[in-house]
Amino acid sequence: MRITFVLPDAGIAGGVRVVATYAEYLQARGHQVCVVCRPPKPMSLRQRCRSWLRGHGWAPQEVSHFDDKPIDLRCLESWRPITANDVPDADIVIATWWETAEWVAQFPASKGTKVYFIQHYEALFEGQPAERVRATWCLPMHHIVVAEWLADVSRKQPGDRIITTVPNSVSTELFFAPPRGRQAIPTVGMMYSDAWWKGSDVGLQAFALAARKIPTLRLVAFGLTDISPDLPLPKETEYLFRPAQSDIKNIYAQCDVWLFSSRVEGFGLPILEAMACRTPVIGTPAGAAPDLLHSGAGILVEPEDPTAMATAIERIYAMTESEWQAMSQVAYQRATSYTWKEATQLFEAALYQAFERSHSEVASQLS
Repeated sequence: MRITFVLPDAGIAGGVRVVATYAEYLQARGHQVCVVCRPPKPMSLRQRCRSWLRGHGWAPQEVSHFDDKPIDLRCLESWRPITANDVPDADIVIATWWETAEWVAQFPASKGTKVYFIQHYEALFEGQPAERVRATWCLPMHHIVVAEWLADVSRKQPGDRIITTVPNSVSTELFFAPPRGRQAIPTVGMMYSDAWWKGSDVGLQAFALAARKIPTLRLVAFGLTDISPDLPLPKETEYLFRPAQSDIKNIYAQCDVWLFSSRVEGFGLPILEAMACRTPVIGTPAGAAPDLLHSGAGILVEPEDPTAMATAIERIYAMTESEWQAMSQVAYQRATSYTWKEATQLFEAALYQAFERSHSEVASQLS
């Protein structure tokens, strides 16, 4: 089939990595794949100044998860909505964000059967127009979602649609680590973000509470944003700003436990990434965490409860070496038991289902 993905941009967000992975795997399965996106959003003067002060230049070169992939990537010349004239005729056209769903809904039938690939419920994001987001979920498109909670949201929306759940996998070429023991200095890791829904404040409170009982406890973090004065990191934290993708596995692998403290999450890729690097995860029940952290792969704690998360850190610290290695192995096996090849087969089947349904409906109308 001829398949077009419509992306808001092609940056380094986790959701973009998922789209890039599917594009690559679908192309390897013989499909003709094209990705159409906008260029990076123009930086404000303040953002340019901060970039220069950090040593990244006045206008740093943008990187993308598509940089090393032989995919037909078509980037617009300016930051504007993507129109039908910007995309090729195809069998399938896939919206990947609420704005792209609005655009794709206006495309003629020649651009392909319309599919909505949903990785989050953006109505929950601060600054996003909740009513417009919700309206896109009612558009007549086949929904492919990455987690069951998103399927539940979709089922509650008016309209007739098919919903397919295709969980994410993890690249074991990018995220891996050999079997190991615990660190000489007990080490906790987490992603840092000043976005409220990411819950970094909860993770940091948990670390502070645990550090009172484990004085040698060390924190490692990475993120895509500067440290906010409203959400400071502990003094001795090792913080890596926008690390190279090839280096992230080393961050996960130097930790005894990874904190996933999100209040809401579409899926939660860092859970799988850490587990693939043999690092157990302590997580809140957001995104796919309840499905991923069962059977000893990690510890699930109540949301908004730094005390419970701190207790879980202490529990892992109190484990014997063999107990920790057993949890590490379970986490690794859980993360690697479901491959991108298997996920792509499910994704491809959903595309065929959408295509066949739309064409059978057209045939019925013509008969």
